[in-house]
Amino acid sequence: MQFADVVRARRMVRSFTDQLIDPEVVNRICELAVRVPAAGNTQGLDLVVLEGAETDRYWNASLTAERREKFPWPGLLVAPVLLIPVSDPSAYVERYSETDKAHSGLGTGQDAWAVPYWYVDSAFSAMVALLAAVDEGLGAVFFGQFEHESAIKEALGIPVDRRPVGTIAIGHATAEQRASQSSMRPRRSLDDIVHRGHW
Repeated sequence: MQFADVVRARRMVRSFTDQLIDPEVVNRICELAVRVPAAGNTQGLDLVVLEGAETDRYWNASLTAERREKFPWPGLLVAPVLLIPVSDPSAYVERYSETDKAHSGLGTGQDAWAVPYWYVDSAFSAMVALLAAVDEGLGAVFFGQFEHESAIKEALGIPVDRRPVGTIAIGHATAEQRASQSSMRPRRSLDDIVHRGHW
């Protein structure tokens, strides 16, 4: 696909078939997801990939049986791949305490960062993963971990000082998709969003 076609084709897919994804396809998605900008070339990003039955550990940590019964997107729970971009805030502080970056003052601690670039860089990775999935003919959705972050980290062995920025489910989309209420909101026009020369 051409890049513009991939961007226009991307949708948040919330219902998947249980058809497994070729590991080579998953690797290609991961290879692209790590080829993103990184502040100071810090590369403070890791990807946790769960495939097939491994995804059960994620859902068992994040959804109780009671919540699962009422979950509005049961087709999400059968996605054959879950990809979790995980940021390492301390890597950014360490990198920016090095000689070539020390003048920035960002090496003194996480609080020195007005914009936490560990989240920005991880979000770049998530977006590329979503687009790479579309380019492979797959569907994908990004969703937050919210109050389940600690339980997910424990279940998957993610170090306590790391921050998952969310989860991406990847797989073959089912023919019928139940849209979220958010998708009913109209898109703002380009003229409303783009400010040329000034606000």
